[in-house]
Amino acid sequence: MHETETGRRMATIPQGRGIDRSSYEPAYIQLVNILRGAIASGQYQAGDQLPTESELCAAYDVSPMTVRRAIGMLLDQGAVTTTRGRGTFVQPLRLATATFDLSEFHEILSQPDVTARVVEARVLPAGPRAAANLGVPDGTHVVSIRRILQRGDTPLIYHRESLIYDPTRPTIESELDVTALRDMFEGGAGSGPKRGELILHASVLTEEEAGRLRLPAGSAAWVLEHIFYGYDEKPMSWGCFISRGELFSFRASVGAPAPEGRAGARRRRR
Repeated sequence: MHETETGRRMATIPQGRGIDRSSYEPAYIQLVNILRGAIASGQYQAGDQLPTESELCAAYDVSPMTVRRAIGMLLDQGAVTTTRGRGTFVQPLRLATATFDLSEFHEILSQPDVTARVVEARVLPAGPRAAANLGVPDGTHVVSIRRILQRGDTPLIYHRESLIYDPTRPTIESELDVTALRDMFEGGAGSGPKRGELILHASVLTEEEAGRLRLPAGSAAWVLEHIFYGYDEKPMSWGCFISRGELFSFRASVGAPAPEGRAGARRRRR
């Protein structure tokens, strides 16, 4: 490691690992892992300048295109940043870039022993909040459905949903026929939503929610609110999943993880 004329530290070539020509992994993926490993180990630190394209080509006997693809992947991963005419630098840690996914949330909902029990389904006038989220006037008829997602006799998640009412479609009948939660998300061709908006926030259970989940009122809970849009860009449904607070915990990684690292959400099964 040495300093440039501007005072920045320029990283030297990582030692001890080269490109394995017999590997099934493309050379650019191997180079990504080499550079990520050097960042994760602290050999390359925030603000350090990486070796130049020509230096990496010479050190690993790869083409400029291979180096560019590797640097491009590191850029996409947020591990480095580039400045035209200056080079590639290790990205400083930025907490604002942290992201969380719902893969573990979806995992529990997709388990074969988790089922959905419809506890209420009726057509009624939309209240102000439902009307606003569905983009319809107050009092417009909507289909209101409430489900309990449970494992055996244990309620895990309470789902409330309001759908645009169309008397020509058997909405209630089709929803009542759903018993496995995964079927709620897997519509037939052309019948599902085009896109959705999700909001995840912490809350405390109301009396009604607590009764559904068999918990004391005021207990901590996660709320995943959703709005789904059709191909005409109009809202199709609005609702929320209300889960026990201890059911999920969410984790994200910031900075450059080791090549085998991953970020996501952890679920604590009770």
